[in-house]
Amino acid sequence: MDFYLKLKPKSETSDNPNTIFRIAADVDSECLLANLSESLASANAMISDLAFDLEGPRRHVALRILQVIELSELLANRTLDIVVVR
Repeated sequence: MDFYLKLKPKSETSDNPNTIFRIAADVDSECLLANLSESLASANAMISDLAFDLEGPRRHVALRILQVIELSELLANRTLDIVVVR
């Protein structure tokens, strides 16, 4: 009966088969922000290559996506600068 009624403590993580990636709980903010910054830089490079191969309205959409990525990069890098200083 305990198997069905026993609640898991909040510290335990569920083994959800739909979860492919997990971030380790002991990873610090600096490492997370550095990886975020690198991921955004990669997305920036990919969408830049794509945007300049497109024409017309599709190119405009790709350039708008590029702008959002670049703004996100600025925010992530500024936050990383603040975290590293502390």
